[in-house]
Amino acid sequence: MITTLIRNSWKQLRRDRGAQVLAFVVPMAFFSIFAVIFGPRGSSVTGTSRVTVAVADESNTPRSQALVAALAADSGLRVLSVWTGRAPGKDAAGEIVTRALAEKLVKEGQVAAGLVLPAGIDSSIMSFGQGHVRALVLHDPSDPVASRLVGGLLQRAALKVGGAGLFGLSGADPDAMMPLRYEEQAVLGEKRESPMIAFYAAGIAVMFIMFSAAGAGGVLIEETESGTLERVLTSGLGMNGLLAAKWIYLTSLACMQICVMFVLGMLVFRLPLLSHLAGFAIMTVCTAAAAAAFGLVLATLSRTRQQLSGLANLLVLSLNALGGSMFPRFLMSEQLQKLSLVGFNAWALDGYLKVFWREAPLAALLPQVGALLGFTALFLMLARRFARRWEVA
Repeated sequence: MITTLIRNSWKQLRRDRGAQVLAFVVPMAFFSIFAVIFGPRGSSVTGTSRVTVAVADESNTPRSQALVAALAADSGLRVLSVWTGRAPGKDAAGEIVTRALAEKLVKEGQVAAGLVLPAGIDSSIMSFGQGHVRALVLHDPSDPVASRLVGGLLQRAALKVGGAGLFGLSGADPDAMMPLRYEEQAVLGEKRESPMIAFYAAGIAVMFIMFSAAGAGGVLIEETESGTLERVLTSGLGMNGLLAAKWIYLTSLACMQICVMFVLGMLVFRLPLLSHLAGFAIMTVCTAAAAAAFGLVLATLSRTRQQLSGLANLLVLSLNALGGSMFPRFLMSEQLQKLSLVGFNAWALDGYLKVFWREAPLAALLPQVGALLGFTALFLMLARRFARRWEVA
């Protein structure tokens, strides 16, 4: 009898594709994603993505220029001393990076960190506490790695520039033992009591509306199995009207879920929601629309609830692992950061961070809004195409 029950259980698993996906495909997908992020690259500096740093050389002396050159030669950094308006470029003409420009680029998220070399920095290189001029590292607190990496590599570059000046080492103060002293300055979130709440609220909200939209979209499958869908299609509404009604409902549901999440953040964790209502409303509607259309694609593509469950878990978890809800994108390799943009959730998360963290103007949301609307249109077209099988049947 026990043998029979075991054999029947394996037969059920063999027939249940959704359960097979959950048991085997989802774990393999997650293992592959995190193995790519953490595995073959270890803890070396070159294994992670190179940190882009905007350098403002206010000293502009041969010694400070040599320091900038040593930083540029380091494989862990991408040094930007001229801003072209796009990305680091060696030959492109652009604006010389100043202290104000470096701070602006960090605030906008164009670079991971800024480095200011004030006038007189030459006397502090290899002075071991005797110099009084410090370098300044401008950083975004949401990325705790970049400033530490820039500070560490700055010391290595100072050693290369300073040569054999180690005999000046004196005193027991650790700060005095540094080849070049520096201080950090956060350019975002300094006046907020809970600066990272917006970061977490956006990541969690985007992830769970994807699950919710996929589950609610499964009502189409239930209506098909019960015969309700056939009666609706013959009522004159048509498949276009049916999908439109489902999409509007799912969009409104996702909007309500996001609002509940952020209102909770405002009431309990002092998230500054009221001062960012316009940007929040734009991002919420666009994100909810894309998530609702995504749920319809999964529902129309799947033939059973089991298939929908397996497909939703695989795609939603994988997209959120790559998109930044589970793991910060700035710690990923450059290739993975670019790859993550194939998911609409990465664009949505970037948009919310622009609104609440970077406090960017509404015009700065155009790339994210455009991408989300594009994903919405694509998903709706795919859902309509996949739904043809119900009209034929």
